Amino acid sequence: MPSCWLGLRVASALACACILALAGPAAWAQPATCGVVLMHGKWGMPQSPFLKTVVQKLTPLCAVKLIEMPWSRNRMYDRPYADALAQIRQTVAELRQSGVQWVAVGGQSFGANAALAYMAQVGDADAVLPLAPGHVPEYFYQVPEVRRSVDAARQLLEAGQGETLVEMTDINQGQRRPVKVSAASLWSYFNPQGWGNMALSAQAFMKPVPVFWAIGTLDPLHGAGSENIYKKLPVHPDSRYLVVQANHATTPEVASDELLQWVQARTGR
Repeated sequence: MPSCWLGLRVASALACACILALAGPAAWAQPATCGVVLMHGKWGMPQSPFLKTVVQKLTPLCAVKLIEMPWSRNRMYDRPYADALAQIRQTVAELRQSGVQWVAVGGQSFGANAALAYMAQVGDADAVLPLAPGHVPEYFYQVPEVRRSVDAARQLLEAGQGETLVEMTDINQGQRRPVKVSAASLWSYFNPQGWGNMALSAQAFMKPVPVFWAIGTLDPLHGAGSENIYKKLPVHPDSRYLVVQANHATTPEVASDELLQWVQARTGR
C-alpha cells in the first residue's frame, strides 16, 4: 500500500476519534432528562407483573425507579404513611441529583394512592401517574370488622400507645388477609379521613401538575368513584383521564401505549 494512502487513512481515523472525544458521552447515548418513580400495589413487590409493560416502555425514555413500599407482602405496613412518603421523596431527590429535570410519581392501585398523597403532602413532582388507583379507607371503614380495628388503633394512638400492635383483616380486591401492625401505622393508612383518602389528597395538591389517570371498565372504582376523585384535582391543561377495557390488574398494561405517548409529549423526547 502506498505510504501516502496509508497516511491519509491514519489521519482520517485520528480526526474521527477527536470528534467523538470532543462530543463526549452524548455522541453515544442521550442521557435521561426525565424520571419516573413507580410504586406497586397492596401486597405486591417492586417488580410487579402489573407494571412490567409500563416499565419496559418507559425505560428507554426515562430513568425508572421501582421501590418497595410499606404495603408490600414482605413489609405489611411495617412503617406509617409518613415514612412511605419519605421514601418517595428520597427517590425523587436522587433522580434530580443525577441530573433528571422532569420527575413523575405514579403507580398501580395503592401505588397510585401514594402518588396522590405525595403531591398533597410533599408536592415536588412534575407529574402524577395514577394507574388503576386503589386503597379506599373510607370504604373499608364501613366493614364492621375493619372499623373495630381502625377505631382501636385511633384510641391507642390518642392514649400514647402508638407502638401497640393491632390485629385487623386487610381487604384487597375481595381477598382478605389477617395483619398485625402498630396502631400508629394502621391508623395512618386506614384513617377514613387521612392521607389514604384519595379525594382529600386530590383537592390538597400543593400545585397544579399534569396527571395521567387510567381506570379500567372492570375496575371496582370505575365510574363515579374514580371520576369524583379526578374532578377534585387542580385543573391542568395537560391532564388526561383515560378509560380502558381492563380490570384493576391489567389497566396499566392496556394503558401503557397511551401513557408512553403522553410522557413523550410532556418531556419532548
